[in-house]
Amino acid sequence: MANSSGAEYVLVRRRDLERLTTEVMQMKEFLPQILNQELVDNVQRLEETECALEVKDQDCGHLRSRLEAAQSDCVKEKQEKLSLVARLSHVQEQSAQQVEFCSHMGSAVCTLLWAVSNREEAVKSILGGGKAAAFFSLASQTLASYVGSLSEGQPVDEDSEESQFVLGLAGTITNVAAVSCGRDFLVTTCRDLLEMWINLLRTIKPGTCSRLRVVMLMSLYNVSINRSGLSWMSQSLKFISQLQGLLTDPDPEVCLHTLRLLQSVILESDALTQFKDELHKSLPRIAELSQSRNLELQTSAREVMEEIKALQRED
Repeated sequence: MANSSGAEYVLVRRRDLERLTTEVMQMKEFLPQILNQELVDNVQRLEETECALEVKDQDCGHLRSRLEAAQSDCVKEKQEKLSLVARLSHVQEQSAQQVEFCSHMGSAVCTLLWAVSNREEAVKSILGGGKAAAFFSLASQTLASYVGSLSEGQPVDEDSEESQFVLGLAGTITNVAAVSCGRDFLVTTCRDLLEMWINLLRTIKPGTCSRLRVVMLMSLYNVSINRSGLSWMSQSLKFISQLQGLLTDPDPEVCLHTLRLLQSVILESDALTQFKDELHKSLPRIAELSQSRNLELQTSAREVMEEIKALQRED
């Protein structure tokens, strides 16, 4: 309904008006009880919490983005790692093939060199090439590395390519020492090599690497033919003690060549005086070897024993 001024009115029944009035009065009565300070504080805290949650949501979104980026980087790194592992495996395989090839090549070359150096002309050519000292130094280092790699208690395969390689090196040096000019060269230029060999003879476990030790003993015997080499050996108490230890080796060939080297050394005029006690300690073992079933070893032991006794009588 509208009046003349244009205002609109709504007709309400008295009963509804009374009910509305009652509800308004009730709200006026109870609203202050509901809208108290605690509610206001809770509402305020709720708003603050909602704001904090919004901030946390933003932080979580940021962290989630960083996590996704980190996960993506991790996947890339894993892929790169797998690629590197594959490349490393390939390189290791190539390296193993190269090591095997070098072992075969070294074994073949040194075996051939050993055979060629059996001639005096070849030895002179080796010494005259300008690389002899470097070769002997490398041979010494190679032998030391080989002996150092031997595992305690593990059997040594003397037929392996590596063993044949170092055996060829040792054999070549033995052949060089068998020639007069070779002996002179070793004693004057490569004495470190000879000292290294004496140490290696002590380092190698008894009963192992017999062929290698025999060749090394033969080389030292050849050097002892040289006057300077013999004098140098006879002045080394460590060397004589080492020979005593080798006389107890279970391999008869090692004992035989040790006796021959010892026999060569005691012929030096000063040897008996300097090593009288050491040589006397060796007599019981030499006496045992003089009863060996190995005729060559028996003969050599008896000769050494007689020479020691003769030198002692002269003293």
